[in-house]
Amino acid sequence: MTRSQKLILASGSPRRLELLGQAGIAPDRLMPMDLDETPQRSEHPRSLARRLSREKAEAALAETRSDPAWKDAYILAADTVVAVGRRILPKAELIDEASNALYLLSGRNHRVFTGVCLVTPDRTVRQKIVETRVRFKRLSRMEIESYLASGQWRGKAGGYAVQGLAGAFVVKLVGSYTNVVGLPLYETVGLLTGEGYDVHFKWLEG
Repeated sequence: MTRSQKLILASGSPRRLELLGQAGIAPDRLMPMDLDETPQRSEHPRSLARRLSREKAEAALAETRSDPAWKDAYILAADTVVAVGRRILPKAELIDEASNALYLLSGRNHRVFTGVCLVTPDRTVRQKIVETRVRFKRLSRMEIESYLASGQWRGKAGGYAVQGLAGAFVVKLVGSYTNVVGLPLYETVGLLTGEGYDVHFKWLEG
């Protein structure tokens, strides 16, 4: 049994790749899109996730448009935003950014938004925005400093990775856990199957 469908993941995130693999989905190509992710003036966190996920999908489409090998491919992109109120926390690249984020999140509620964008072979664009509410325990200085020393904050929205050590900080989580990891699996699979992508192909291989 063979398949002709192709899927491009417009991301280089190992977490998103692992989550897709959990659902039996193996992208045929990874295309990380290096875009400016700076929020626009007064841009709401939800709007930022929506805009960036679409821009990543459209950038991947533009890059493959002239290549007949990918003419009928599905293109999947996502972007995750962590926010306290309307304040958007950056993807932590420097230890000071991660430290500031953790002190802000300590003992507070925050929201995680992921925009998922799918471009179909007929170039229809479908989007979902998923929101999860998370509450952190009050973090001690030792907990924050120890977490920073682990390096697990690097490159993560909000300065933490819930699937790692920071999972011990979570008092309450309302909504999709996989959304906080970086890709809401239920909604992503729903988008793909709704547009005719055979998500269950590999399941049948046993």
